[in-house]
Amino acid sequence: MIQREDIFDFVSERYGVRPDYPWKGNTTYAVLRHKDNEKWFGLVMDITAGKLGLDSDEKIDVLNVKVRKEFVGPLREKAGIYKAYHMDKNNWVTINLDEVGKPGEIQDLIAESYELTE
Repeated sequence: MIQREDIFDFVSERYGVRPDYPWKGNTTYAVLRHKDNEKWFGLVMDITAGKLGLDSDEKIDVLNVKVRKEFVGPLREKAGIYKAYHMDKNNWVTINLDEVGKPGEIQDLIAESYELTE
C-alpha cells in the first residue's frame, strides 16, 4: 500500500513540488500543482469509500490525476481506479491508495498528469 507521504516525497524529488493546502481548516486535502502555471496535476484527499461506490463508510486516501481521454475507460477497469471524485470524469481518475499498491504504476500516472497539465 502506498501512503500519501510517498506521493509527496516523489513529487518533491522529481518536480520540486510540495503539497498545497488551499482550503483553510482542511489539512487532509492536498493539491499538487505546477510552480509556473499553478495548474493542478494531482489532488490527495481522504474521503469515505462510499463516495467511490464502495460499500463502506471507512475513510480512505485517494489521489486524483489527469489522464489521456483514450485511457480513462481502460484505467477504470483496473482494480482501485475509479471515476474521478469531484473532478472532470472525462479527463481525471481517482486512485484508491488502499487498493493500488504498486508505487511505479502510481508514479507513472502522476508523471503523465504532470505532462498533461504543463
